[in-house]
Order: sequence, then structure tokens, then C-alpha cells
Amino acid sequence: MDPRLARVLAALPPRAVVTDPGELAPHLLDWRGHKRGVAHGLVRPASTEEVQALVIAAARDGVALVPQGGNTGLVGGSVPEPEPDRPTLLVSMTRMNRIRAVDPAGLSMVAEAGTVLTRVHEAAAAHGLAFPLSLGAKGSATIGGLCSTNAGGTQVLRHGPMRALVLGLEAVLPDGSRLDQLRPLRKDSTGYDIKQLLIGAEGTLGIITAAALKLVPAPRSRAVGWAALPSLEAALDLLARLRARVGERVESFEVMAGDGLELVVAHVPGARAPVAGRHAWHALVELADAEAGLDLERGLTEALAQAMGAGLVADATVAQSDAQAEAWWRLRETLPEAERREGPSLKNDVAVAVADVPAFDEAVRVALLGRFPGARPLVFGHLGDGNLHWNLRPPLGADPRAWLAAHGAEARRLLDDVVVRFRGTISAEHGLGTAKAAEFARVGDPGKQGAMRAIKAALDPLGIMNPGKLFPPEDGRVVARRVAG
Repeated sequence: MDPRLARVLAALPPRAVVTDPGELAPHLLDWRGHKRGVAHGLVRPASTEEVQALVIAAARDGVALVPQGGNTGLVGGSVPEPEPDRPTLLVSMTRMNRIRAVDPAGLSMVAEAGTVLTRVHEAAAAHGLAFPLSLGAKGSATIGGLCSTNAGGTQVLRHGPMRALVLGLEAVLPDGSRLDQLRPLRKDSTGYDIKQLLIGAEGTLGIITAAALKLVPAPRSRAVGWAALPSLEAALDLLARLRARVGERVESFEVMAGDGLELVVAHVPGARAPVAGRHAWHALVELADAEAGLDLERGLTEALAQAMGAGLVADATVAQSDAQAEAWWRLRETLPEAERREGPSLKNDVAVAVADVPAFDEAVRVALLGRFPGARPLVFGHLGDGNLHWNLRPPLGADPRAWLAAHGAEARRLLDDVVVRFRGTISAEHGLGTAKAAEFARVGDPGKQGAMRAIKAALDPLGIMNPGKLFPPEDGRVVARRVAG
């Protein structure tokens, strides 16, 4: 064993250290099974003090640390990159999984970084409250990982992403010092908001150990509807009509192309389409309110009927039970899994201004299908906040892996160029990781990139925190060498 690695591991209790290759292997493979990382061990700290001891030792010996939550990320952010000059340790936060406190009066909760999202939902519900962020990986995604990627999910339309839902953070910075900003304050004007640097940093500026989360009263009235639509323009019109009618009670507004629904029905056991026939687009709508007894179902039914009368909606239905509503949500949430079962595809997570979504979608189709005839778009996402997962499947009959190897990089560049033209973002909620680091270097705002490099160099001069992420690998090493040498 490398003596540097041995010294770092000696800083932790033996129960926190895993070096067996068989136990380590699952942590080195990303969720999609496309990327395998390299690490020389896995540590599972059980307290913030153990994380501090680990980081202090790693900084002393120059050992790289890669934080990992549920390993459900989609851009390789929690998979360790090969480091030729130093050992690498994965840092699993799964043992730090306590709900430290719930404050019903203050509508807040303190949860440790390894707490699974479903557990946070359950703890809030026990007090008649809700944590308003949900996504398909809620059974395995952890609070630390959600903070580190500024996760979005299906309720951003009303409640915002993780940045809007984190009141405070506890973290260990790259020099081993403890950031103690876990106070659930709604107001704090004492200079820089350091927690916001760590949210979305993908573990490159420190290791998040706990978060103070914003809660809301649990919904007591709910209505879920499904609408078949001829176009994205019609979907935007329907969203505007719903907002005009019920205001902020529009909790979610998700869209998927018709072939996306067909893919789920084909690959997910028990999945059934809510409406008959083939349609260009589908929208899944949820209305919610904390006031009990509101007849949101009636309001949604009337709004959908009026939209049908105006020719905006081809067919629609409203869920008659919670079980039916959850079955419709599973159609949306299992779409990425159905896509994975069909085979490899080019995944994208982009956002533009909401009003630009239809024009953006058309521009991407022109750019990509003009260059790659026969390629098959698979588009779905969060229309209410302008975030589309604009994925591309190889043509029928093509070898998927060979086609993506030959054309995937060019297709991504073409799509990202359209994103830039519409002044959007190439990553709305998945992060940059390694999958999008080079593209961000190519098309990202130079001013932002310069500020990010300066912050990284100031807080992590040795470059030990999740090296190779956000920045192209050599770029990160150059920054670290410049500061260190």
C-alpha cells in the first residue's frame, strides 16, 4: 500500500475503511453503467469529526478525495478519475444518515448528508409537513449529493431547486476546517453566502456533512391530470391557462414526447397509457394546496375541458384516486429507466427561457436531424421551468455504442451551440461532472469560468477535492500546480 494512503486511512477507525476490491467495485461504476472509476479505497465516516480527520490527513499527504452519496448522478461527478501521481479515496457519506432535528414552527429540518431523500420526505410527513423536492431516484439519492449537484426534480416550478431549499450547511473544507453554517435562518446578511458556493460545486470545494432544509405545509388538497397535446406551443398555452385559473397551486407541469410514453409502456411492467391513441406530446399536471377541502379536481377538469374546446388539448383525463395519480407519476419517473433498457443514447439536460422552449426544440431538431438523418430524439422534462432532457437515440438498425462513439461528441456540440444561441444552459440540474466539463469550457461564460477557477484555487490549492470534475482534468491540475508551486 502506498505509504501516503496508509497514513490517511490510519486517521479513521478501522470500521470506516474498506479496501476489499469486491466491496469497492459497485462504488466505482456510474448509474448508467458507462463509466468505471479508479480508487484505492473507500471510507465511510460516521461523524463530522471523522470527516475532518480524514481531510486533514489527506491534505497533509496529497491524497485525492471523491465524495459520493447515492451514486445516482448522470454526469460522472461521483465516479473517481484516474490520478497518476497520487492515491484516491472514495468518501461514502451513507453512514451519516441521521435526521438531527425537525422544527415544525420554523418549517425546517436538519438532515445529515447521507440521508436518503425518501427518508427526508417521511420525516417531514410525520409532522404534517413536506420537503418539496422529488425525483425518480428519491429512494437512493442523498441530501449531500442533491446539494452538491443543485438537484431540481419535478417541483421546481413552484418551489425552486436545492439552492432555494437549503437554509444552512455544515461542511468540511479542503484544509480540514469546519464550515458551521447549519443555522436554519431565513435571513443572514453577513457577507458572502458560502453555502451557495458548495451547492452545485459537485464536491470540488469541500465535503457537505449536513444541511438545514426548508419545509412547507403538506398538501391536503390535490389533483393530477394527464393531457395529450399536438405541440409544445399548446402545452405552454395550457400551463398559462392553469396558472391564470389557480395561480401557484400548479405544483408540477411535466411533458414527454409521444414516443417517450410508448417507450415506458413497452419496457416498464404494468405501465399503461392514461389516454388512447398516439399523440405528439403529453403533459402531466399536478395541482396542490395546503388547505383541506379545496375541489382542485373540479378546477382541473374544467380547465382541461376548456382547453379541449379551444383545440389545445386532444384528449385529457383527471386521476380518480391517489393510486391512479401515482401510476401516472411512475410513467414520468421511469422514463429514464425505460430509455436505459432500450439501449444507449446521448443524454442531455438543458434549459432555456420557458417562452423559448418550442422554438428551441424545433431548432435542435433541424440541427441534429439535418446532420444525422434517422436519429431518434427522445424529449421530456420540466416544461414549467424550461428544463428539457433532449436525448438522442441512434437510428434503428445502427449499433448504438458504435454510432454514439462515432457521432455522439459532434451531436452534443451541435445541440449545445443551439443552447448558447438561445442563451440557455447546457446543464440545468445534473451538473457538469466529467461528461460536460469540456463542453462547459468550450461554451461557458468566460467570466464565470475565471471566477470558478479562482475560487477553486483559493479553497483547494492542492486540488485534492474531486479532481477532474467541473473543469477538464488537466485544467484542474494546472490550477493546482500554479497555486502550489
